[in-house]
Order: sequence, then C-alpha cells, then structure tokens
Amino acid sequence: MSDIAGTKPALRWVVHASVIFLVVLWVVPTLGLLISSFRTADQIATSGWWRSLFPSEQNLTLRSAAPETQVLENGLYVIEGNLFEGEPTAKISKWGVSSRAVDAFVPGETAELRRGGTITVDADGNYRMENPEEFTGSRGARVFVTAELPPEFTLANYHKVLLAEDSTDSMGRAFFNTLTVTIPATIIPILVAAFAAYALAWMDFPGRALLIAAVVGLLVVPLQLALIPLLKFHLNIGIGKGYLGVWMAHTGFGMPLAIYLLRNYMAGLPRDLIENARVDGATEFQIFTKLILPLSFPALASFAIFQFLWTWNDLLVAKVFLIDASGQTTVMTNRIVELLGTRGGNWEILATAAFVSIAVPLAVFFAMQKYLVRGLLAGSVK
Repeated sequence: MSDIAGTKPALRWVVHASVIFLVVLWVVPTLGLLISSFRTADQIATSGWWRSLFPSEQNLTLRSAAPETQVLENGLYVIEGNLFEGEPTAKISKWGVSSRAVDAFVPGETAELRRGGTITVDADGNYRMENPEEFTGSRGARVFVTAELPPEFTLANYHKVLLAEDSTDSMGRAFFNTLTVTIPATIIPILVAAFAAYALAWMDFPGRALLIAAVVGLLVVPLQLALIPLLKFHLNIGIGKGYLGVWMAHTGFGMPLAIYLLRNYMAGLPRDLIENARVDGATEFQIFTKLILPLSFPALASFAIFQFLWTWNDLLVAKVFLIDASGQTTVMTNRIVELLGTRGGNWEILATAAFVSIAVPLAVFFAMQKYLVRGLLAGSVK
C-alpha cells in the first residue's frame, strides 16, 4: 500500500535521513576548521572547537615587571603590577614559580623567589614582590599560572598566513599561483571541448561514432597512467615544469569529461531550432556561437565547477608538471603539505591555511550550484 498516491514510502524517509547524515558529515568538519582558524594556539591546545564560546582553563607562563620598576618602601624593594596586563581578564586558580611545580600555590599565598625575595599573587593576577635587597637582572620573575580565560578570536592567523614576510608561512603567493593555474586550466578545456561537442552532436562526418566511443573510453583511463609519458613529451617539446605544461596537462585530463558532458547536452537541444537556423542561411560557426553556446550555459557551468574544483585541489599534477625548488610557482595544496612537515604543531596556522584553500572552491560551488544538476542530467531523459 506504500505505492498508493498520496502516501510516502518508507524508503523516502531513509533517503532523507541519509542526505541529512551526509550534510552533517560534511558541514561539521568544515565548521570546526573555520572556528579553529580564528582561535589562538593555546585555546586549540586546551579545548575543542565546540567549546570555543566558553571559557577554557589554560597553563600560561607570565612575567612580572622588570627590576628597573622597583621602588623602595619602608626599607623593602617592591615591585607591583598585574600579570595579565594587556591580556584578557582571567581568574587564576593555581600558580607557581617553578616549571616543576606550576600548581604549588593558590591565589593569596606567598612564594619565595629563587633569586631572593617573595612574591604574592591573587586571583585577578595582581602581584606584589618584596625583597630586603635590590632586585637584579634585566627581566622580571617568571610565574606559571593556571587560569580560566574567556573565549578569544583573532585575525592574526590570517594575517600571518596571507601576509607573512617569511615565505615559509605565507600562502599569499601560493594563493595567486593557484589562481594562475586554475583559471586557464578551466577556460581552455571548455573552449576546445565546446567546439568538439558541437561537431559530435550536430555535424555528420565519417568516423563520428568512433570518436564518440573513444571519448567515452578515455573517461576510464587512470590519470596516473599518463603522467610520466606526458611529462617526457612536455620535456621534449620544451613546455615541462612550467605554467604552460600544467595548463596543457589539466586540459588533456579534463577534455574527455568536458566533451562527453557538453555533447550530451547539445544533442538534447531541439533539432528544429538548428535546422531553421540553417534554412535561414546561418553558418555552422554562427549556429554554434549564437544558438548553441547560450543554450548550453548550464552544461558549461556544470563542467566549469568540476574542472575548477579538481584543478584547485590538485596536488599530483602540480607536483609533476610544476616543479620549482625556489617556491615561486608553489600552489596552495603543496604549501599545506610543506606546512604539515615544518609546522606540524601549529594547528592554528594549519587550520587557517586549509580554510583559505577551501574558501574559493566553496564560493564557486555555491554560486553555480543551480546549474550543476541541470548540466549533469542533460541528455539523460528524452
């Protein structure tokens, strides 16, 4: 009875639950990456991103004011101040003056300093140092505190990743290098494939069926199988290890899908429209540019999404065809791999770099997603 009109099959609820599960599975890590990119290293080390809006307990190493600020009061040299000067307000639960006993004292207690004198710290971070003799040294006393800090968000991670002068941290150059690779590698196969798809869909010539079969067969050729032979060919003709080589490589690897997708869409366009244009005296080029291309925009946008996402997130092709020891042509995926190797403990930098890398593909996908399904389903239903 589940198939009676007006009723909802049980399988429909399974589909809805599966879709919701997949959406949550994709959104939650992305949201965590976004939140982590705005957090400090101490916050990431002490609590998960889901607790970013709540205070977190952290172990901090702070210093008192320098000895040059000391004053003489009643025969004692005194240094006073607040350990959190310039920092967010926090409440200290434990503190110590030695790295071996960071929780030896509670707020209000007094500890003896290794270089002489005493120090008293309260819960708000206010301290008072006293010593019968003059404090010496160039820096203040080191104090280890365990405090509950309020949530803090910062743009310093993005400034360091995108604008850092140190090339080992900056991804600004890698960002523009990736755009330099991705934009031409998306436009070139679309231009070439559109001409080929129109010819295969609406022009009669010997061997057309074989060409269509060859295009379908090329869809299953593994990318890794052609990398080395193609690199040798590029080196022989002088376009290897550069932008031109990587553009041609992405164009060749993306062409079969582009031709197949566009040909299916163009073949589904009304035949009467093409024949009427020919009767009116339009040339094949005029039909292609003034009729076919405007009507095929959903399919063009659909392939552009796939090609852009694949090229932007590519690492293998860039590693093979865009080798640069100086880092002048390094793409973002390669830069992130380098950060994993050299900055494995700096999770705030890695999270920021990763989110910068996925921000552009996300924007492209959401801006053009309405054309995706229309382009993929083109030619599937008569």
